[in-house]
Amino acid sequence: MEKRKGRATRNPKPDGALRSVFLKKLNILLAVTGGIAAYKGAELVRRLMKKGASVQVVMTESATRLVSPITFAALSQRPVHTELWDKGSGEIDHVALSAKSDLFLIAPATANTLGKIAHGLADNLLTNLFLTFKGPVMVCPSMNSHMYLNPAVQANLEILRSRNIHVMEPASGELACGDEGIGRFPDPDAIVREVEGLLKKKRELTGKKVLVTAGPTREYSDPVRFISNPSSGKMGYALAEVAAARGAEVVLISGPVSLPKPTEVHLVSVTSAEEMNQAVLRHMQGVDLAIMAAAVSDYKPTIRAVGKTPKAAERVSLELERTPDILEGIGKKKKGLFLVGFAAETNALEKKTKEKMARKNCDLMVGNWVGRPQSGFESDMNEVIILSRKGKGVEKLPLMPKKKTAEAIIDKIIKEMEK
Repeated sequence: MEKRKGRATRNPKPDGALRSVFLKKLNILLAVTGGIAAYKGAELVRRLMKKGASVQVVMTESATRLVSPITFAALSQRPVHTELWDKGSGEIDHVALSAKSDLFLIAPATANTLGKIAHGLADNLLTNLFLTFKGPVMVCPSMNSHMYLNPAVQANLEILRSRNIHVMEPASGELACGDEGIGRFPDPDAIVREVEGLLKKKRELTGKKVLVTAGPTREYSDPVRFISNPSSGKMGYALAEVAAARGAEVVLISGPVSLPKPTEVHLVSVTSAEEMNQAVLRHMQGVDLAIMAAAVSDYKPTIRAVGKTPKAAERVSLELERTPDILEGIGKKKKGLFLVGFAAETNALEKKTKEKMARKNCDLMVGNWVGRPQSGFESDMNEVIILSRKGKGVEKLPLMPKKKTAEAIIDKIIKEMEK
């Protein structure tokens, strides 16, 4: 205690007791499933609310057998939802609740619920909420260690991670059954810290406009024949999706691909290098970050025939000319723009990536191996290196899914933009 003017005053609260700037005024949708750790959800509600968040609880039918909804209603100061239809208002709960929430937190998450959401099943309020929710989702698995380590459960968790669902690893220790091992419900304070870190990450690009190019271009010699490359667009689409998930306004300019449009992204479809160049120039106004991940054709036929060229001679020659160098053009006139380029190479990756970064005036250059069976064009995996104009070293990423590669690249970009 400190004395001031003869009166005792309390010491200031430590930082951990203050309201979180990341949780204050946010609406968290907490789903409690029927694991034995369901009762610990009550303390989690209390800790989240102390940080300034509003908490809306939904429970599965199994969870209500372990803890009364009245307990959660009293702590959250809100009615608890357990059914798809709100009998009082007539609203469809899974639509109304999703629209009002900033984060969907499933804690504890049983093996049964993890399996359902991984495979798109919707047989209760929680699973319907999962399918309609557009914001960040975090799950806290909690179960017997043998169940948690079962290959089926681990496969479901990997599916969720691949879809950008944040999975918090359970704690290790004594379990409810008396066994020792992994599967314990994490300490509520640890979950709150994880939520804070997740929400901070989701806001890192808020207020930024990001332009991403993706996929191949096609340069036609006649109406049915063209020059192109095997780019699937998966890397560029993953980057656009991750940037949008971090809060950015994203414009994705894509060549011909067979991929679904990422959510919360403005998609502009083009075919040729010239069309992509014009689209980039049209949408550059106000852009803070440009990620040029498209595999643009370097050459195009000098003449494009009006009709299909008939098969006649044994040999034919095709005269080619250069297409616009989109990355170089942006690099020459960028002002305050953070520019990221890609270098797809089959050899001397580090040397060629470094040379291209300097030649194109990029702030960051990602070099990726192509022509290998497990990475690069068409593959779901990628193996890349990242070079920064401000940095000295080379960051090498291992072979991993392109979604994870995109997360790592965006993390690096954000760090470099803050320098």
